[in-house]
Amino acid sequence: QRLDHVQHLDEKLIAAEKEQDALFLQLQDIAAVISAGRKKQAAPFEKKVNGLLSQVGMPNAKLKVDLHNTSLNEFGYDAIEFLFDANNNGQLLPLRKVASGGEVSRLMLCIKSLVAASVDLPTLIFDEIDSGISGEAAKQVGIIMKNLSQTRQVICITHQPQIASKADVHYFVFKETRRGKTVANIRLLDHNERVSAIAQMLGGEQPTAAAVENAREMIE
Repeated sequence: QRLDHVQHLDEKLIAAEKEQDALFLQLQDIAAVISAGRKKQAAPFEKKVNGLLSQVGMPNAKLKVDLHNTSLNEFGYDAIEFLFDANNNGQLLPLRKVASGGEVSRLMLCIKSLVAASVDLPTLIFDEIDSGISGEAAKQVGIIMKNLSQTRQVICITHQPQIASKADVHYFVFKETRRGKTVANIRLLDHNERVSAIAQMLGGEQPTAAAVENAREMIE
């Protein structure tokens, strides 16, 4: 068997090279299909994201997807760069260089909400996605997450009453001292505790009656 293998080695090499060439052509075809799909979706994606950015308090922000050819790699033929302009100054620059933490948070919410509409994501987790926003923008972020929660589970860590009030269930994370050690804990809040927690977000540790009433109204 070893002798036969050596004697027919050239034939085996030729067959392997032919198989490699055939697979490479197949790879090029697949990459071309992926590239065409990306180019087709880029403009609608930009339009949807930019519309959502306006909804979350960034009416002047603009996202653009820059697609250009590169050598074939595991992602296909395309190099993809997300360009961003937060203030409509006509200067689109790489997102990673110009966006603040709050801007990235809101942008990711917009993108995740679009992805979730197309891909079955059973759970979405947002960790302080309200960073750097408040007021009406925070309210709109809460509305987007509320809409997402109609078809999937959404878990959100937040310090914003406008967002927390949109939840169906509230868990309170707190620290306590046990036997001289500080430990973190979590517990489910009932309705009155929910109102109290939202009121504290609005008015501090000792919320006024107005803050409590406002919290109750926000939840209901």
